[in-house]
Amino acid sequence: MTGTPAVTATDVTCQCEGKQPTRPAYSVIVPVYDHWSLVPELLDCLRVQTLPQDEFEVVLINNGLKPFVAPRTLPRNVRILQCDRRGSYAARNAGVSAAVGDWMVFTDADCRPVPEWLEAMRDASRKEPGDVLLAGPVEMYADTLRPNAYQIYDLIRGIPQEHYVRRGYAATANLLIPRSVVEELGGFDATRFSGGDADLCRRAVARGYPIRFVPEALVYHPARVSWEEVVAKARRIKGGQILSGSSTSRTYWVLRTLLPPVPLYYRYALASQYPVRYRLISLAVQSRLWGHELIETLRLLKRLSRRQRS
Repeated sequence: MTGTPAVTATDVTCQCEGKQPTRPAYSVIVPVYDHWSLVPELLDCLRVQTLPQDEFEVVLINNGLKPFVAPRTLPRNVRILQCDRRGSYAARNAGVSAAVGDWMVFTDADCRPVPEWLEAMRDASRKEPGDVLLAGPVEMYADTLRPNAYQIYDLIRGIPQEHYVRRGYAATANLLIPRSVVEELGGFDATRFSGGDADLCRRAVARGYPIRFVPEALVYHPARVSWEEVVAKARRIKGGQILSGSSTSRTYWVLRTLLPPVPLYYRYALASQYPVRYRLISLAVQSRLWGHELIETLRLLKRLSRRQRS
């Protein structure tokens, strides 16, 4: 499957602070699902990037369910698109289709890139002899000195991007891919609601494109504050594992879910940068979450069975 990702979107940008004077080399692609209150802070982070503003554009793609009114004014290098197809990967494909840059840089509305983020990505890409995928660290944070149990859990579990890169993939919270590679692969699998980033990266690596870790290209991500948010993420991930991919992949994830999450327990217990109390809390939350994952797996298997019979 090659070519531009087959998801389109409508430009709903109202007004910008002038026009983009040159064709930018980098397109920052950000799907937004009913979380527009988070976008101004993200734009503030992008406004102070050390990479010159005319070298990158920002493409925000709305694909939420709630009524949306675009901001009246935006920085000159920011556009807003409306994508009616559900799913963040469909939205990212729509953003790629509308983008003008040679490099697609993916992040999320709740991420907070450091000022050197894009410049670090650019410098790393220039050191590579050919097309390459680049991923930066995603560091969790809590906006309080006394985080609750779910924030503590999310701080310790985090998004271990360097570990992911060693295994041949990365999260779209902080990922750069050449446009030519995205188009060659046909974009993200828009039928997925989770795991589409790992799927695209693995397909790229299978085609011979390496993936590198760029420690200077840092983004921050807020820790989840409630049990409902933790469960929602777990359900989304489990859905991507059970309902997508090959039968071999689905079988693997079912069997892995049935087993206690010992690797996670081990990682949390060894997270010596955190107090022992934090580590014990994360172990307790993970144990509780495993029970919900078992129930969700059974529910998804029933859904899969109905889908296969129809």
